[in-house]
Amino acid sequence: MQDLRAELTEMLDESEWEWLIPHARREAIVVVTGNLDLVDVGVAIAGDNVASVQHWISESLIYKPSQEQLTDWNSNQQKRFNTLIVQPYVLIQELAA
Repeated sequence: MQDLRAELTEMLDESEWEWLIPHARREAIVVVTGNLDLVDVGVAIAGDNVASVQHWISESLIYKPSQEQLTDWNSNQQKRFNTLIVQPYVLIQELAA
């Protein structure tokens, strides 16, 4: 598990919304709220930790972006996010303006 955590930590990146649009079109974006660590979520998803992932979904800590969010981000394509790719998903966390 440590190797996976180290690998995912190295894959953490910052992206503009414009670069994420193709992933949004294929509905692969998962929003992670600020109270969760992006790498923790990535490790749970990659490690198939269903209990943690289900808990976060039920608490609305991870979710698919709403149409309202997508519209907002599409109108501000320079909006920045921390991102982590965990196939087939792209986990994103909104950065403060």
